[in-house]
Amino acid sequence: MTGLPDWLRTALPASAQHAGLAIAQLGSERNFARGGFKLTSPAFDPGEELDPCFSAEEEDAVAPPLEWNAPPPGTQELVLIAEDATSASDEPDCHWLVWGLKGQKGMLLEGETPPRAGKNSKGNSEWLLPNPPEGETRQYVFQLFATELPLTLMPGATRADLLATLEGSIVASALLVAPFTGSAAEDEGDWAEDDI
Repeated sequence: MTGLPDWLRTALPASAQHAGLAIAQLGSERNFARGGFKLTSPAFDPGEELDPCFSAEEEDAVAPPLEWNAPPPGTQELVLIAEDATSASDEPDCHWLVWGLKGQKGMLLEGETPPRAGKNSKGNSEWLLPNPPEGETRQYVFQLFATELPLTLMPGATRADLLATLEGSIVASALLVAPFTGSAAEDEGDWAEDDI
Protein backbone atom coordinates (compact mmCIF):
# COMPACT_ATOMS: atom_id res chain seq x y z
CA MET A 1 0.00 0.00 0.00
CA THR A 2 1.52 3.30 -1.09
CA GLY A 3 1.03 6.64 0.60
CA LEU A 4 -1.56 9.24 -0.31
CA PRO A 5 -0.76 11.67 -3.11
CA ASP A 6 -0.27 15.29 -2.00
CA TRP A 7 -3.44 16.57 -3.70
CA LEU A 8 -5.54 14.11 -1.69
CA ARG A 9 -3.62 14.61 1.55
CA THR A 10 -4.63 18.29 1.56
CA ALA A 11 -8.30 17.39 0.90
CA LEU A 12 -8.65 14.93 3.79
CA PRO A 13 -8.38 15.47 7.55
CA ALA A 14 -5.34 13.71 9.03
CA SER A 15 -7.52 11.06 10.69
CA ALA A 16 -9.11 10.12 7.32
CA GLN A 17 -5.93 9.69 5.29
CA HIS A 18 -6.21 6.03 4.32
CA ALA A 19 -4.16 5.12 1.25
CA GLY A 20 -6.64 2.39 0.31
CA LEU A 21 -9.57 4.75 -0.31
CA ALA A 22 -11.20 4.40 -3.72
CA ILE A 23 -10.39 8.03 -4.54
CA ALA A 24 -6.70 7.37 -3.92
CA GLN A 25 -6.85 4.72 -6.65
CA LEU A 26 -9.26 6.33 -9.11
CA GLY A 27 -8.92 10.06 -8.52
CA SER A 28 -6.19 12.40 -9.68
CA GLU A 29 -5.15 15.98 -9.15
CA ARG A 30 -6.51 16.72 -12.62
CA ASN A 31 -9.99 15.30 -12.03
CA PHE A 32 -10.48 16.16 -8.35
CA ALA A 33 -13.20 18.84 -8.01
CA ARG A 34 -12.85 19.42 -11.76
CA GLY A 35 -15.08 22.24 -12.95
CA GLY A 36 -16.22 22.88 -9.37
CA PHE A 37 -17.67 19.36 -9.04
CA LYS A 38 -18.73 19.04 -5.40
CA LEU A 39 -20.49 16.59 -3.07
CA THR A 40 -22.51 17.95 -0.13
CA SER A 41 -25.24 16.90 2.28
CA PRO A 42 -28.19 18.88 3.63
CA ALA A 43 -27.84 16.84 6.84
CA PHE A 44 -24.24 17.75 7.75
CA ASP A 45 -21.43 20.10 6.76
CA PRO A 46 -18.00 18.77 5.71
CA GLY A 47 -16.25 17.41 8.80
CA GLU A 48 -19.41 17.63 10.91
CA GLU A 49 -20.44 14.57 12.93
CA LEU A 50 -23.02 12.25 11.35
CA ASP A 51 -26.37 12.26 13.10
CA PRO A 52 -27.14 8.99 14.97
CA CYS A 53 -30.18 8.57 12.68
CA PHE A 54 -27.71 7.44 9.99
CA SER A 55 -25.98 4.93 12.28
CA ALA A 56 -26.58 1.62 14.04
CA GLU A 57 -27.47 3.56 17.19
CA GLU A 58 -31.03 4.15 15.98
CA GLU A 59 -33.48 1.42 15.10
CA ASP A 60 -34.92 3.15 12.02
CA ALA A 61 -31.59 4.43 10.70
CA VAL A 62 -31.19 5.14 7.00
CA ALA A 63 -28.52 6.41 4.60
CA PRO A 64 -27.84 10.14 4.75
CA PRO A 65 -29.04 12.50 2.01
CA LEU A 66 -26.41 13.62 -0.49
CA GLU A 67 -26.40 16.27 -3.22
CA TRP A 68 -24.02 17.15 -6.03
CA ASN A 69 -23.72 19.88 -8.59
CA ALA A 70 -23.33 19.36 -12.33
CA PRO A 71 -20.37 17.19 -13.34
CA PRO A 72 -18.24 18.07 -16.39
CA PRO A 73 -19.92 17.86 -19.82
CA GLY A 74 -19.79 14.36 -21.30
CA THR A 75 -20.35 12.60 -17.98
CA GLN A 76 -22.39 9.46 -18.57
CA GLU A 77 -22.90 8.24 -15.03
CA LEU A 78 -22.10 9.00 -11.40
CA VAL A 79 -20.78 6.47 -8.89
CA LEU A 80 -20.80 6.84 -5.10
CA ILE A 81 -18.50 4.92 -2.77
CA ALA A 82 -18.59 5.42 1.01
CA GLU A 83 -15.75 4.00 3.09
CA ASP A 84 -14.46 4.00 6.66
CA ALA A 85 -11.06 5.66 6.40
CA THR A 86 -10.21 4.67 9.98
CA SER A 87 -9.97 0.99 9.06
CA ALA A 88 -6.70 -0.66 10.09
CA SER A 89 -6.61 -3.00 7.09
CA ASP A 90 -5.09 -2.18 3.68
CA GLU A 91 -8.58 -1.84 2.23
CA PRO A 92 -11.02 0.44 4.09
CA ASP A 93 -14.36 -0.98 5.18
CA CYS A 94 -16.87 -0.32 2.43
CA HIS A 95 -20.18 1.10 3.64
CA TRP A 96 -21.94 1.83 0.34
CA LEU A 97 -21.47 1.18 -3.37
CA VAL A 98 -23.93 3.02 -5.62
CA TRP A 99 -24.01 3.50 -9.37
CA GLY A 100 -26.53 4.15 -12.11
CA LEU A 101 -26.86 7.78 -11.01
CA LYS A 102 -27.52 10.14 -13.93
CA GLY A 103 -24.55 12.18 -15.10
CA GLN A 104 -26.08 15.49 -14.06
CA LYS A 105 -26.80 17.63 -11.01
CA GLY A 106 -28.82 15.56 -8.55
CA MET A 107 -29.33 14.05 -5.14
CA LEU A 108 -30.08 10.95 -3.13
CA LEU A 109 -32.77 11.64 -0.57
CA GLU A 110 -32.48 10.41 3.01
CA GLY A 111 -33.07 6.65 2.95
CA GLU A 112 -33.68 6.59 -0.81
CA THR A 113 -33.04 3.31 -2.60
CA PRO A 114 -30.34 3.98 -5.23
CA PRO A 115 -30.68 2.79 -8.86
CA ARG A 116 -27.97 0.12 -8.44
CA ALA A 117 -26.02 -0.97 -5.39
CA GLY A 118 -23.10 -3.28 -4.80
CA LYS A 119 -21.98 -5.31 -1.82
CA ASN A 120 -20.67 -3.51 1.23
CA SER A 121 -18.06 -5.04 3.58
CA LYS A 122 -20.75 -7.22 5.17
CA GLY A 123 -21.91 -8.55 1.78
CA ASN A 124 -25.19 -6.60 1.77
CA SER A 125 -26.33 -4.22 -0.96
CA GLU A 126 -27.39 -1.41 1.35
CA TRP A 127 -25.99 1.41 3.48
CA LEU A 128 -23.84 -0.27 6.13
CA LEU A 129 -24.75 1.57 9.33
CA PRO A 130 -21.73 3.05 11.15
CA ASN A 131 -21.25 1.26 14.46
CA PRO A 132 -17.94 2.22 16.09
CA PRO A 133 -17.12 1.05 19.62
CA GLU A 134 -18.05 3.38 22.47
CA GLY A 135 -15.85 6.48 22.48
CA GLU A 136 -14.13 5.62 19.18
CA THR A 137 -14.39 8.08 16.30
CA ARG A 138 -14.40 6.79 12.74
CA GLN A 139 -14.07 8.89 9.60
CA TYR A 140 -16.57 8.14 6.82
CA VAL A 141 -15.50 9.31 3.37
CA PHE A 142 -18.21 9.70 0.72
CA GLN A 143 -16.57 9.70 -2.71
CA LEU A 144 -18.37 10.64 -5.92
CA PHE A 145 -16.99 9.82 -9.35
CA ALA A 146 -18.12 11.09 -12.76
CA THR A 147 -17.41 8.57 -15.51
CA GLU A 148 -17.27 9.07 -19.26
CA LEU A 149 -18.67 5.59 -19.91
CA PRO A 150 -21.90 4.01 -18.66
CA LEU A 151 -21.33 1.07 -16.31
CA THR A 152 -22.51 -2.40 -17.28
CA LEU A 153 -22.19 -3.88 -13.80
CA MET A 154 -25.11 -5.83 -12.40
CA PRO A 155 -26.43 -5.02 -8.90
CA GLY A 156 -24.59 -6.90 -6.17
CA ALA A 157 -21.12 -6.39 -7.66
CA THR A 158 -18.21 -6.12 -5.24
CA ARG A 159 -15.99 -3.14 -4.51
CA ALA A 160 -13.18 -4.79 -6.49
CA ASP A 161 -15.50 -5.29 -9.48
CA LEU A 162 -16.58 -1.66 -9.36
CA LEU A 163 -13.06 -0.24 -9.04
CA ALA A 164 -11.83 -2.39 -11.94
CA THR A 165 -14.72 -1.20 -14.13
CA LEU A 166 -14.06 2.47 -13.29
CA GLU A 167 -10.32 2.34 -13.97
CA GLY A 168 -9.36 4.88 -16.64
CA SER A 169 -12.85 6.34 -17.15
CA ILE A 170 -13.08 8.95 -14.36
CA VAL A 171 -13.49 12.54 -15.55
CA ALA A 172 -14.18 14.16 -12.17
CA SER A 173 -14.22 13.25 -8.48
CA ALA A 174 -15.40 14.82 -5.24
CA LEU A 175 -15.48 13.82 -1.59
CA LEU A 176 -17.24 14.60 1.66
CA VAL A 177 -15.99 13.49 5.08
CA ALA A 178 -18.11 12.96 8.19
CA PRO A 179 -16.89 11.52 11.50
CA PHE A 180 -19.04 9.47 13.84
CA THR A 181 -18.26 8.56 17.45
CA GLY A 182 -19.72 5.48 19.07
CA SER A 183 -21.69 6.07 22.24
CA ALA A 184 -22.81 3.80 25.04
CA ALA A 185 -25.98 1.83 24.41
CA GLU A 186 -28.81 3.13 26.51
CA ASP A 187 -30.00 0.56 29.02
CA GLU A 188 -33.75 0.35 28.95
CA GLY A 189 -35.44 -0.46 32.19
CA ASP A 190 -32.26 -0.24 34.26
CA TRP A 191 -34.14 0.34 37.47
CA ALA A 192 -33.01 -0.46 40.96
CA GLU A 193 -35.45 -2.68 42.82
CA ASP A 194 -36.04 0.12 45.35
CA ASP A 195 -37.36 2.35 42.54
CA ILE A 196 -40.20 -0.02 41.70
